[in-house]
Amino acid sequence: MLQAFTASLLLITVSELGDKTFFIAVILSMRYDHRTVFSSVLVALALMTVISVMLGQAISLLPKAYVHYAAIALFLIFGIKLIIDAIKMPSQSDGVVVKEAEEAVEEKNSIPIFGKFFGKMSARYPHLGIWIQACVMTFIAEWGDRTQISTIALAAANDPVSVTLGAILGHAICTVIAVIGGRLVAGRISERIITGVGGGLFLIFGITAYFS
Repeated sequence: MLQAFTASLLLITVSELGDKTFFIAVILSMRYDHRTVFSSVLVALALMTVISVMLGQAISLLPKAYVHYAAIALFLIFGIKLIIDAIKMPSQSDGVVVKEAEEAVEEKNSIPIFGKFFGKMSARYPHLGIWIQACVMTFIAEWGDRTQISTIALAAANDPVSVTLGAILGHAICTVIAVIGGRLVAGRISERIITGVGGGLFLIFGITAYFS
């Protein structure tokens, strides 16, 4: 249980730090109340974690050998891909992830239904409107992300409660950093280093799972 908790905590913290949802939280915290942004982003990430763990548990119903080797393959493939991506990145990142996060924040107004909904909600209940906007935006951005896939893989092969608690704590740590010190940290985060470290962790977990 402790191993599953530690693995999910480390993997989520490193993978989420500098991810698109991290920068979405940074951008929103610069515009709105910190407590509102923190609670909405964390709720969205916690909900995504619970869904991912449930999917992982559903996958665990398959034959153990298939699940075991599929998880190993997934970690190794992700690890190799991230390390290759890190090698290809320039030493001075051009902030692609930051630009994607900015586009995600601005795109909410390009969809008429959501634009009107959030506009009316913000006008009547400012804090609630902002909370819902940040929560929905974060949930959509996190769907299909590598942190979700890794959570599913961990939950399929480990104790679901430990994976859930570790992943949510990892998300909480990254959200605190984004909301409180995001403006200072964002400019100092090297996407190349974070991507490389994340790839190394995926490889370590894959190798560990193979020999366990």
